[in-house]
Amino acid sequence: MLAALWDAKTARVLFTILVFVLALGFLRGARDTLTLFLFAILFAYFIDPLVSFCARLVHGRIKGIIATYVVLGGVCTGLGILLGPRMANEAKALLSSMPELADRMASGQFILSVGQNHGWTHDRAFQFQSFFMNHRDAIVAYGENLASNLEAPLSHVWWLILIPILSVFFLKDARVMAINLVELSGDTRKRLLLRGIVNDVNVMLGSYIRAQLILASLTAVVLTSVLGVMRAPFAFVLGPMAGICEFVPVVGPTVACVAIFGIALLAGFPHLLWIFLFLGTWRAIQDYVNAPRIMGKSLEISPLAEIFGVLAGGEIGGVIGALIAVPLLAILHILWLRLSVVKDVDAQVTDEVHGRLS
Repeated sequence: MLAALWDAKTARVLFTILVFVLALGFLRGARDTLTLFLFAILFAYFIDPLVSFCARLVHGRIKGIIATYVVLGGVCTGLGILLGPRMANEAKALLSSMPELADRMASGQFILSVGQNHGWTHDRAFQFQSFFMNHRDAIVAYGENLASNLEAPLSHVWWLILIPILSVFFLKDARVMAINLVELSGDTRKRLLLRGIVNDVNVMLGSYIRAQLILASLTAVVLTSVLGVMRAPFAFVLGPMAGICEFVPVVGPTVACVAIFGIALLAGFPHLLWIFLFLGTWRAIQDYVNAPRIMGKSLEISPLAEIFGVLAGGEIGGVIGALIAVPLLAILHILWLRLSVVKDVDAQVTDEVHGRLS
Protein backbone atom coordinates (compact mmCIF):
# COMPACT_ATOMS: atom_id res chain seq x y z
CA MET A 1 0.00 0.00 0.00
CA LEU A 2 2.78 2.45 1.01
CA ALA A 3 4.82 1.52 -2.05
CA ALA A 4 1.84 2.25 -4.28
CA LEU A 5 1.42 5.72 -2.80
CA TRP A 6 5.13 6.56 -2.79
CA ASP A 7 6.03 6.64 -6.47
CA ALA A 8 8.45 8.82 -8.44
CA LYS A 9 5.81 11.45 -9.24
CA THR A 10 4.88 11.89 -5.57
CA ALA A 11 8.54 12.20 -4.63
CA ARG A 12 9.08 14.94 -7.24
CA VAL A 13 6.04 16.88 -6.02
CA LEU A 14 7.12 16.69 -2.38
CA PHE A 15 10.68 17.66 -3.30
CA THR A 16 9.41 20.67 -5.26
CA ILE A 17 7.28 21.78 -2.31
CA LEU A 18 10.25 21.40 0.04
CA VAL A 19 12.52 23.44 -2.24
CA PHE A 20 9.83 26.13 -2.55
CA VAL A 21 9.41 26.35 1.25
CA LEU A 22 13.17 26.53 1.78
CA ALA A 23 13.47 29.23 -0.88
CA LEU A 24 10.76 31.32 0.80
CA GLY A 25 12.51 30.91 4.14
CA PHE A 26 15.81 31.99 2.63
CA LEU A 27 14.22 35.02 0.96
CA ARG A 28 12.63 36.07 4.23
CA GLY A 29 15.77 35.53 6.31
CA ALA A 30 18.14 37.26 3.86
CA ARG A 31 15.75 39.91 2.54
CA ASP A 32 17.97 42.84 3.53
CA THR A 33 21.04 41.39 1.83
CA LEU A 34 19.06 40.42 -1.27
CA THR A 35 17.52 43.88 -1.44
CA LEU A 36 20.97 45.46 -1.23
CA PHE A 37 22.23 43.30 -4.12
CA LEU A 38 19.08 44.05 -6.11
CA PHE A 39 19.64 47.81 -5.78
CA ALA A 40 23.27 47.29 -6.78
CA ILE A 41 22.10 45.47 -9.94
CA LEU A 42 19.63 48.25 -10.74
CA PHE A 43 22.34 50.90 -10.27
CA ALA A 44 24.62 48.89 -12.57
CA TYR A 45 21.89 48.84 -15.21
CA PHE A 46 21.55 52.59 -14.93
CA ILE A 47 25.20 53.47 -15.51
CA ASP A 48 26.00 50.61 -17.93
CA PRO A 49 25.53 52.78 -21.10
CA LEU A 50 27.93 55.38 -19.69
CA VAL A 51 30.41 52.63 -18.78
CA SER A 52 30.21 51.20 -22.30
CA PHE A 53 30.76 54.66 -23.80
CA CYS A 54 33.76 55.35 -21.57
CA ALA A 55 35.14 51.86 -22.25
CA ARG A 56 35.23 52.61 -25.98
CA LEU A 57 37.08 55.86 -25.32
CA VAL A 58 39.70 54.44 -22.95
CA HIS A 59 39.87 50.98 -24.60
CA GLY A 60 39.00 48.76 -21.66
CA ARG A 61 36.01 47.76 -19.52
CA ILE A 62 37.78 48.26 -16.19
CA LYS A 63 39.14 51.63 -17.28
CA GLY A 64 35.63 52.55 -18.44
CA ILE A 65 34.18 51.71 -15.03
CA ILE A 66 36.84 53.82 -13.29
CA ALA A 67 36.26 56.73 -15.67
CA THR A 68 32.49 56.52 -15.13
CA TYR A 69 32.84 56.63 -11.35
CA VAL A 70 35.22 59.57 -11.61
CA VAL A 71 32.71 61.46 -13.77
CA LEU A 72 29.79 60.64 -11.47
CA GLY A 73 31.84 61.56 -8.43
CA GLY A 74 32.72 64.92 -9.98
CA VAL A 75 29.09 65.64 -10.87
CA CYS A 76 27.88 64.74 -7.36
CA THR A 77 30.63 66.85 -5.80
CA GLY A 78 29.75 69.84 -7.99
CA LEU A 79 26.04 69.55 -7.17
CA GLY A 80 26.90 69.22 -3.49
CA ILE A 81 28.98 72.41 -3.57
CA LEU A 82 26.29 74.35 -5.46
CA LEU A 83 23.15 73.11 -3.72
CA GLY A 84 24.38 71.37 -0.59
CA PRO A 85 24.48 74.39 1.76
CA ARG A 86 21.01 75.59 0.70
CA MET A 87 19.50 72.13 1.07
CA ALA A 88 21.19 71.59 4.44
CA ASN A 89 19.90 74.91 5.78
CA GLU A 90 16.35 74.23 4.64
CA ALA A 91 16.42 70.68 5.98
CA LYS A 92 17.59 71.99 9.34
CA ALA A 93 14.87 74.64 9.29
CA LEU A 94 12.22 72.05 8.41
CA LEU A 95 13.29 69.75 11.23
CA SER A 96 13.34 72.59 13.74
CA SER A 97 9.87 73.75 12.69
CA MET A 98 8.29 70.29 12.81
CA PRO A 99 7.08 70.65 16.44
CA GLU A 100 5.44 73.96 15.60
CA LEU A 101 3.81 72.52 12.48
CA ALA A 102 2.59 69.55 14.50
CA ASP A 103 1.05 71.87 17.11
CA ARG A 104 -0.69 73.90 14.41
CA MET A 105 -2.08 70.71 12.93
CA ALA A 106 -3.21 69.32 16.28
CA SER A 107 -5.01 72.53 17.24
CA GLY A 108 -6.44 73.24 13.79
CA GLN A 109 -5.13 76.83 13.95
CA PHE A 110 -3.77 76.65 10.40
CA ILE A 111 -7.33 76.54 9.06
CA LEU A 112 -8.11 79.92 10.62
CA SER A 113 -4.98 81.46 9.09
CA VAL A 114 -5.89 80.00 5.69
CA GLY A 115 -9.35 81.48 6.02
CA GLN A 116 -7.91 84.91 6.82
CA ASN A 117 -5.55 84.79 3.82
CA HIS A 118 -8.36 83.83 1.45
CA GLY A 119 -11.12 86.04 2.81
CA TRP A 120 -13.29 83.35 4.37
CA THR A 121 -15.99 84.31 6.81
CA HIS A 122 -15.54 83.32 10.42
CA ASP A 123 -18.39 80.79 10.20
CA ARG A 124 -16.91 79.05 7.13
CA ALA A 125 -13.46 78.86 8.73
CA PHE A 126 -15.04 77.49 11.90
CA GLN A 127 -16.89 74.82 9.89
CA PHE A 128 -13.68 73.66 8.21
CA GLN A 129 -11.89 73.65 11.55
CA SER A 130 -14.67 71.57 13.14
CA PHE A 131 -14.55 69.07 10.27
CA PHE A 132 -10.78 68.74 10.62
CA MET A 133 -10.93 68.33 14.41
CA ASN A 134 -13.54 65.56 14.04
CA HIS A 135 -11.22 63.61 11.69
CA ARG A 136 -7.93 64.68 13.25
CA ASP A 137 -7.16 61.33 14.88
CA ALA A 138 -7.49 59.44 11.59
CA ILE A 139 -5.31 61.99 9.76
CA VAL A 140 -2.64 61.94 12.48
CA ALA A 141 -2.67 58.11 12.56
CA TYR A 142 -2.16 57.98 8.80
CA GLY A 143 0.75 60.42 9.04
CA GLU A 144 2.38 58.42 11.82
CA ASN A 145 1.99 55.21 9.82
CA LEU A 146 3.61 56.86 6.80
CA ALA A 147 6.48 58.16 8.95
CA SER A 148 7.06 54.68 10.43
CA ASN A 149 7.23 53.19 6.93
CA LEU A 150 9.91 55.73 6.01
CA GLU A 151 12.09 54.70 8.95
CA ALA A 152 13.18 51.46 7.24
CA PRO A 153 14.86 53.05 4.19
CA LEU A 154 16.32 55.84 6.34
CA SER A 155 17.97 53.23 8.56
CA HIS A 156 19.76 51.88 5.47
CA VAL A 157 21.36 55.14 4.37
CA TRP A 158 24.77 53.49 4.57
CA TRP A 159 23.69 51.41 1.55
CA LEU A 160 24.46 54.50 -0.54
CA ILE A 161 28.12 53.61 -0.06
CA LEU A 162 27.81 49.85 -0.58
CA ILE A 163 25.57 49.96 -3.66
CA PRO A 164 28.14 51.65 -5.98
CA ILE A 165 30.87 49.31 -4.68
CA LEU A 166 28.85 46.16 -5.34
CA SER A 167 27.77 47.51 -8.72
CA VAL A 168 31.40 47.42 -9.87
CA PHE A 169 31.36 43.61 -9.77
CA PHE A 170 28.12 43.40 -11.74
CA LEU A 171 29.41 45.90 -14.31
CA LYS A 172 32.65 43.94 -14.72
CA ASP A 173 31.24 40.40 -14.79
CA ALA A 174 27.63 40.86 -15.99
CA ARG A 175 28.21 39.29 -19.40
CA VAL A 176 30.04 36.32 -17.91
CA MET A 177 27.20 35.83 -15.39
CA ALA A 178 24.63 35.88 -18.19
CA ILE A 179 26.58 33.33 -20.25
CA ASN A 180 27.00 31.03 -17.23
CA LEU A 181 23.27 31.29 -16.50
CA VAL A 182 22.39 30.31 -20.07
CA GLU A 183 24.87 27.42 -20.04
CA LEU A 184 23.26 25.91 -16.92
CA SER A 185 21.01 23.91 -19.20
CA GLY A 186 22.51 21.29 -21.49
CA ASP A 187 19.41 21.19 -23.69
CA THR A 188 19.61 23.43 -26.76
CA ARG A 189 15.97 24.52 -26.60
CA LYS A 190 16.25 25.42 -22.93
CA ARG A 191 19.42 27.40 -23.63
CA LEU A 192 17.58 29.36 -26.32
CA LEU A 193 14.73 29.99 -23.88
CA LEU A 194 17.12 31.18 -21.15
CA ARG A 195 19.01 33.37 -23.62
CA GLY A 196 15.76 35.01 -24.71
CA ILE A 197 14.65 35.60 -21.10
CA VAL A 198 18.04 37.07 -20.14
CA ASN A 199 18.06 39.39 -23.16
CA ASP A 200 14.47 40.56 -22.54
CA VAL A 201 15.12 41.22 -18.84
CA ASN A 202 18.36 43.01 -19.67
CA VAL A 203 16.65 45.37 -22.16
CA MET A 204 13.62 45.92 -19.91
CA LEU A 205 15.56 46.72 -16.74
CA GLY A 206 18.00 49.01 -18.52
CA SER A 207 15.21 50.98 -20.21
CA TYR A 208 13.07 51.12 -17.07
CA ILE A 209 15.81 52.30 -14.70
CA ARG A 210 17.08 54.98 -17.07
CA ALA A 211 13.54 56.20 -17.81
CA GLN A 212 12.69 56.35 -14.10
CA LEU A 213 15.84 58.36 -13.37
CA ILE A 214 15.05 60.84 -16.14
CA LEU A 215 11.49 61.28 -14.83
CA ALA A 216 12.75 61.67 -11.25
CA SER A 217 15.34 64.23 -12.32
CA LEU A 218 12.72 66.23 -14.23
CA THR A 219 10.44 66.27 -11.19
CA ALA A 220 13.25 67.30 -8.83
CA VAL A 221 14.49 70.11 -11.08
CA VAL A 222 11.08 71.49 -12.06
CA LEU A 223 9.53 71.36 -8.60
CA THR A 224 12.60 72.81 -6.89
CA SER A 225 12.84 75.64 -9.44
CA VAL A 226 9.14 76.56 -9.52
CA LEU A 227 8.61 76.26 -5.77
CA GLY A 228 11.74 78.34 -5.25
CA VAL A 229 10.47 81.05 -7.61
CA MET A 230 7.11 80.99 -5.80
CA ARG A 231 9.02 81.29 -2.50
CA ALA A 232 7.23 78.26 -1.16
CA PRO A 233 8.60 76.98 2.17
CA PHE A 234 11.44 74.42 2.08
CA ALA A 235 11.52 74.23 -1.74
CA PHE A 236 15.10 72.87 -1.86
CA VAL A 237 14.11 69.97 0.41
CA LEU A 238 10.65 69.16 -0.92
CA GLY A 239 11.68 69.31 -4.60
CA PRO A 240 14.42 66.64 -4.35
CA MET A 241 12.15 64.61 -2.05
CA ALA A 242 9.49 64.62 -4.80
CA GLY A 243 12.13 63.44 -7.28
CA ILE A 244 13.01 60.49 -5.04
CA CYS A 245 9.32 59.63 -4.60
CA GLU A 246 9.01 59.45 -8.40
CA PHE A 247 10.72 56.04 -8.28
CA VAL A 248 7.59 54.56 -6.63
CA PRO A 249 4.97 54.57 -9.42
CA VAL A 250 1.55 56.11 -8.69
CA VAL A 251 1.88 56.16 -4.90
CA GLY A 252 5.19 58.04 -4.65
CA PRO A 253 4.16 61.14 -6.65
CA THR A 254 0.85 61.29 -4.77
CA VAL A 255 2.59 61.22 -1.39
CA ALA A 256 5.04 63.91 -2.56
CA CYS A 257 2.25 66.24 -3.75
CA VAL A 258 0.28 65.78 -0.53
CA ALA A 259 3.41 66.45 1.54
CA ILE A 260 4.31 69.61 -0.40
CA PHE A 261 0.78 71.02 -0.21
CA GLY A 262 0.35 69.96 3.43
CA ILE A 263 3.58 71.60 4.59
CA ALA A 264 2.72 74.78 2.68
CA LEU A 265 -0.71 74.72 4.31
CA LEU A 266 0.65 74.24 7.83
CA ALA A 267 3.38 76.85 7.28
CA GLY A 268 0.77 79.46 6.36
CA PHE A 269 1.88 79.96 2.76
CA PRO A 270 -0.54 82.51 1.26
CA HIS A 271 -0.62 81.20 -2.35
CA LEU A 272 -1.98 77.72 -1.80
CA LEU A 273 -4.15 77.82 -4.91
CA TRP A 274 -1.12 78.43 -7.13
CA ILE A 275 0.72 75.49 -5.55
CA PHE A 276 -2.33 73.27 -6.03
CA LEU A 277 -2.70 74.26 -9.69
CA PHE A 278 1.03 73.86 -10.34
CA LEU A 279 1.20 70.38 -8.78
CA GLY A 280 -1.88 69.23 -10.67
CA THR A 281 -0.55 70.60 -13.97
CA TRP A 282 2.86 69.05 -13.47
CA ARG A 283 1.40 65.63 -12.66
CA ALA A 284 -0.72 65.80 -15.83
CA ILE A 285 2.35 66.70 -17.92
CA GLN A 286 4.52 64.08 -16.26
CA ASP A 287 1.98 61.23 -16.42
CA TYR A 288 0.44 61.85 -19.85
CA VAL A 289 3.24 63.56 -21.81
CA ASN A 290 6.68 62.84 -20.36
CA ALA A 291 6.19 59.29 -19.04
CA PRO A 292 4.72 57.80 -22.26
CA ARG A 293 7.48 59.38 -24.36
CA ILE A 294 10.36 58.51 -22.03
CA MET A 295 9.16 55.19 -20.65
CA GLY A 296 7.75 53.93 -23.94
CA LYS A 297 6.93 50.23 -23.80
CA SER A 298 9.79 49.21 -21.55
CA LEU A 299 7.47 47.46 -19.07
CA GLU A 300 4.49 46.39 -21.21
CA ILE A 301 2.29 45.86 -18.14
CA SER A 302 -1.00 47.57 -17.49
CA PRO A 303 -1.34 50.57 -15.13
CA LEU A 304 -3.71 48.49 -12.98
CA ALA A 305 -1.01 45.85 -12.56
CA GLU A 306 1.47 48.59 -11.59
CA ILE A 307 -0.89 49.92 -8.91
CA PHE A 308 -1.49 46.41 -7.58
CA GLY A 309 2.24 45.68 -7.53
CA VAL A 310 3.10 48.90 -5.69
CA LEU A 311 0.37 48.40 -3.06
CA ALA A 312 1.17 44.71 -2.57
CA GLY A 313 4.91 45.41 -2.44
CA GLY A 314 4.32 48.14 0.12
CA GLU A 315 2.29 45.76 2.28
CA ILE A 316 4.95 43.04 2.10
CA GLY A 317 8.18 45.03 2.20
CA GLY A 318 7.29 48.64 3.02
CA VAL A 319 8.85 51.40 0.95
CA ILE A 320 11.58 49.11 -0.41
CA GLY A 321 8.96 46.58 -1.47
CA ALA A 322 7.03 49.27 -3.32
CA LEU A 323 10.23 50.35 -5.09
CA ILE A 324 11.09 46.94 -6.50
CA ALA A 325 7.55 45.63 -7.05
CA VAL A 326 7.08 46.97 -10.59
CA PRO A 327 10.39 45.64 -12.02
CA LEU A 328 9.66 42.25 -10.47
CA LEU A 329 6.19 42.24 -12.04
CA ALA A 330 7.76 43.09 -15.40
CA ILE A 331 10.22 40.17 -15.04
CA LEU A 332 7.34 37.80 -14.23
CA HIS A 333 5.52 39.11 -17.30
CA ILE A 334 8.56 38.35 -19.47
CA LEU A 335 8.77 34.82 -18.03
CA TRP A 336 5.07 34.28 -18.70
CA LEU A 337 5.34 35.46 -22.32
CA ARG A 338 8.43 33.38 -23.08
CA LEU A 339 7.03 30.22 -21.51
CA SER A 340 3.69 30.75 -23.28
CA VAL A 341 5.47 30.98 -26.64
CA VAL A 342 7.37 27.76 -25.93
CA LYS A 343 4.16 26.03 -24.88
CA ASP A 344 2.35 27.17 -28.03
CA VAL A 345 5.23 25.97 -30.23
CA ASP A 346 5.27 22.58 -28.50
CA ALA A 347 1.50 22.26 -28.94
CA GLN A 348 1.79 23.16 -32.64
CA VAL A 349 4.56 20.60 -33.20
CA THR A 350 2.55 17.94 -31.37
CA ASP A 351 -0.51 18.64 -33.53
CA GLU A 352 1.57 18.42 -36.69
CA VAL A 353 3.07 15.08 -35.60
CA HIS A 354 -0.34 13.69 -34.76
CA GLY A 355 -1.66 14.91 -38.11
CA ARG A 356 1.10 13.15 -40.00
CA LEU A 357 0.63 9.91 -38.05
CA SER A 358 -3.09 9.92 -38.67
